[in-house]
Amino acid sequence: MSEKRTDARNVRTGGHTVQVSRPEKELFPEDGITKWDLVEYYRSVSRRIIPQLRGRPLMMERHPDGIGGKPLMQKNAPDYFPDWVRRAVLPKEGGEVTHVVCDNTATLLYLADQACVTPHRWLSRADRPDHPDRLVFDLDPPSSEESGFEEVRWTARRCCGLLGELGLPGLLMTTGSRGLHVVVPLDRRADFDTVRSFARDAADLLAARHPDRLTTEPRKDKRRGRLYLDTQRNAYAQTAVSPYGVRAKPGAPVATPIDARELDDPELRADRWTLRTVGERLADDPWARTDTRGRSLRGPRERLKRLAEDKG
Repeated sequence: MSEKRTDARNVRTGGHTVQVSRPEKELFPEDGITKWDLVEYYRSVSRRIIPQLRGRPLMMERHPDGIGGKPLMQKNAPDYFPDWVRRAVLPKEGGEVTHVVCDNTATLLYLADQACVTPHRWLSRADRPDHPDRLVFDLDPPSSEESGFEEVRWTARRCCGLLGELGLPGLLMTTGSRGLHVVVPLDRRADFDTVRSFARDAADLLAARHPDRLTTEPRKDKRRGRLYLDTQRNAYAQTAVSPYGVRAKPGAPVATPIDARELDDPELRADRWTLRTVGERLADDPWARTDTRGRSLRGPRERLKRLAEDKG
């Protein structure tokens, strides 16, 4: 970990200067991780994370008092943000929100200076906010017991297996929090209602195939120890943690793309990699070895319908 710095420090990148104030401020007090460490981390992963953020409205999870303080879940870009930080004005019920869009390293580092520990990205881009280019299955363990994450790994295999039957890729990622995300790249032709309906129907089929282990029941008291197949993020203005985003938890775990073969690793956990250790994976991004072009849901919807009918 780098030495502490007590004065503001400037970082020059992409034609912009980012002044990092109070770089010695400990954002993760138990781990001695400072704001400067966060800035250095995001600078080191910028070539991986910027493509995942570019063009997308963000919700900023800020921790100006460190992760032990009250977080600020901020959607609106403050007026004092520099002019070179891109904004996107998007409608909400009864008004509009001016979101930050992180298209470059300077913006990413500026957000880190604002103690934005975690950038949460929309599943759509600002130019077509009603048409997502990502679909997400959110898989969290049904219990805090050690066996709970084995259920997540088991479910992720079945989820990717079903997506394969439907002709869709499934990109896997640890969330840095509790579970895994299975992400499907889309071509932006379908709107959120269509995508959410497809995701729910796919989850229903998985639950029907494995009724003793999986459920789409949103109420916890109705799940009876089964893993909940969460598709609720697939909606307008909902967000998901970005790949390579740091989580505001002890140890500074990082949301990390993984290969499907890593599901067989019993050591795999949601917080397996951290700000200090994820660097070993940057040279070989598992998603870079996968065909991530956006896919249409037209054919997969028909195949899903036939599979559901056959199940019935």
